[in-house]
Amino acid sequence: MTESTNTSASISALPILILGGLNVLGPLSVDTYLPALPTISRDLSATTAQAQITLSACILGMALGPIVAGPLSDALGRRRPLLLGLAVYALVALLCIVAPSVVVLALLRFVQGVAGVTGITIALAVARDLYSGVALARCLALLVTIQAIGPIVAPVLGSLLLTFTSWHGIFVALALVGTVLFLAAAFGLRETLPPSRRSDGGIAASLAAFRDLLADRRFVGYALSSGFVFAGAIVYISAAPFILQNLYGISPQLLGLLFGINGLGIVIMSQVSARLVGRVSSLRLLAWGLAAMVLGGLSMLLVALGGVGLVGILLSFFVIAASLGLILPNATALALANVRAAGSASALLGMLQLTIGAVAAPLVGLGGSGSAIPMAAVVAAFGLTALGLFVALCRPAQASTQVRAEPPARQESVIGEH
Repeated sequence: MTESTNTSASISALPILILGGLNVLGPLSVDTYLPALPTISRDLSATTAQAQITLSACILGMALGPIVAGPLSDALGRRRPLLLGLAVYALVALLCIVAPSVVVLALLRFVQGVAGVTGITIALAVARDLYSGVALARCLALLVTIQAIGPIVAPVLGSLLLTFTSWHGIFVALALVGTVLFLAAAFGLRETLPPSRRSDGGIAASLAAFRDLLADRRFVGYALSSGFVFAGAIVYISAAPFILQNLYGISPQLLGLLFGINGLGIVIMSQVSARLVGRVSSLRLLAWGLAAMVLGGLSMLLVALGGVGLVGILLSFFVIAASLGLILPNATALALANVRAAGSASALLGMLQLTIGAVAAPLVGLGGSGSAIPMAAVVAAFGLTALGLFVALCRPAQASTQVRAEPPARQESVIGEH
């Protein structure tokens, strides 16, 4: 049974909850793991950079997985690839518990990332199946809000687990989360892509879809600008545990609380975006978010260079995190608004975002954990790069461009220009 596209501004609660749960899988896979990075580094006799590679391996898997998951979901429907990915995710999480070395752990984390991103990729495609226009923008803003619960809960959960178990217990928790999501998707999410709308051209059609998307200047602009923002966030979350614990003496428990506060900033700003999107253009909201990202990155660099201290670093962290609540839902809505193959488009969007982040994270680790300057410099540079790409590739559209609801006959074209 399938569900039709909703072109009104209203959205349904049950699909949002399930899709939001699938989106939380990404933050849980990354952020629950953060407080344990220094411990994993010691237990597996690995350097800081090597420990961060296990994080990057998961992110790289999440970057490459959509290449398969997106086109498969366009050809076979959403449910079958989704359920397979969630099952593999839970199984590999259990295998991570017995990883004997950092190399094996990195390989397993890569597979876990490939499997886990299936849910994230297909969640975006399902949202595009169900909604368009303002409803799509609001749906994505709500998904970001739910997704932001991950950064709030995950570090706290990881810190709590470390108080009575080793880092192995974190992977037990991830396996349980994967199992719960598998059951929720199996029993609560209907097929949203009817056979009449599925792609039947195989790999050639998928490659053609990717080629067409890469030829779309605005799609590339939204994807790359949000990609560099996401990379800046990955640099922050991968380097911050070492900086805050080694340089400022922050405990794992307090670290989890601080990450949770920053996650709250994402929730607040994504809710602001959801409320404003019908009155303020998505393009403008995206521009505001990018400006905030640049402000946070530059202020953190100035604080690090000037040695102002922990408070300045934490305030900069909060601004950077909060900016994601404006950037990610609006960049995603604008990028997906006019596409037909939503699975391929969300796959390419995720691949571009995550690949940049996966490459960036270990590079900062090479600078060591004795100073916040390398992390601050990279985050600031990525913020400026994202803003520059946005201006160069997206800004020439009229300033009031916004995602809005269109009549059913034109639901493929949902970017209104006034």
